[in-house]
Order: sequence, then C-alpha cells, then structure tokens
Amino acid sequence: MARVFVGVAAVAVVMPIARAHSDHALSTARAVVKEQKAWGIAGDARVARRTVDVSMRDDMRFSPQQISVQRGETLRIRVRNEGKVMHEFVIGYPADNAAHAALMIQHPGMEHDEPYMVHVPPGKTGEIVWHFNRAGEFEFACLIAGHYQAGMTGKIRVTDRTVTGRPATDGNPK
Repeated sequence: MARVFVGVAAVAVVMPIARAHSDHALSTARAVVKEQKAWGIAGDARVARRTVDVSMRDDMRFSPQQISVQRGETLRIRVRNEGKVMHEFVIGYPADNAAHAALMIQHPGMEHDEPYMVHVPPGKTGEIVWHFNRAGEFEFACLIAGHYQAGMTGKIRVTDRTVTGRPATDGNPK
C-alpha cells in the first residue's frame, strides 16, 4: 500500500511538468503567477515602457543576442519565430538553463508554463513581460532538445540605475 501511495504521489508531482508543447503558451488569457525569481518577476504589461523585438531562427541563433536592461525596468520582449521548427525563449541563469536543457533531451515533450518562458511555433510571435528588479547577468535560451546545445542562447545584462543619486530598489520592502 505504501509503495502505491509513493508512486501516485510521484506521478502527481511530475504530471504538471510533463505536458506536450502546444500553442496554448501564446494565449494571453491565462493567469500569470508572480513568483520572485533571481532574475526578476512577471511584469505588468500596462507598465512596460519599452519593447525589445527578438527573432529566433533555425540556424539556432537569436537576434539580438544581448539585451541591456536597467534594474527596476519592466520590459516587453516580443519574440518572433522566423524558422520552420518550434523555438522557445526562456530567461534564467546559465547553469539552470543548461540543466533544464539536459532534461529536455530526456523528455522532449516537456511543457513549460511559466511567465519567463514562451513557446513560439514557426511563423508566430509570442511575448514575455518581465520586471527586472535584480541586477546581474542572466541568459535567455531555447531549451528545446538540441537547440541549447547548438548555441541558441543570449545574454541579458541588468545594471543598477540611480535616480537623484540614490540606487534603484527592487520594490520589495527590506
């Protein structure tokens, strides 16, 4: 009986993670869960003052390959898949993305449904609105099996800005 319960519990934990890629990720109707990550938190589209257009191509490259952001900025990242295969745009630390990319090779149908990720079918456009409230160097990458390994990555550099000589804050009370 205990083995059955442990097995069911393990499946219940894994099931939300292992869904197939689909067009639903392009939907704007889903509720966004705002969870603080080391690289920021989901942003409010109404506050985004800047849009960065990023293209994804089948030569496993993003253009541009680097995005500069000031800490405290909410950015709309519009991602266009100019290729003929599915691509995705995932923000994170390089080590986390590399580990996740390795999992994607083992489980190529794995779905991500986080506000810092977007799956974009060929010829389509998706978007992420992200509030960069932490300074640092982060990565965006396509974690679809083989794409990351082929070098489909880019950098996000978030720098501190000052307003009237005071450092920016992340909006979180100390």
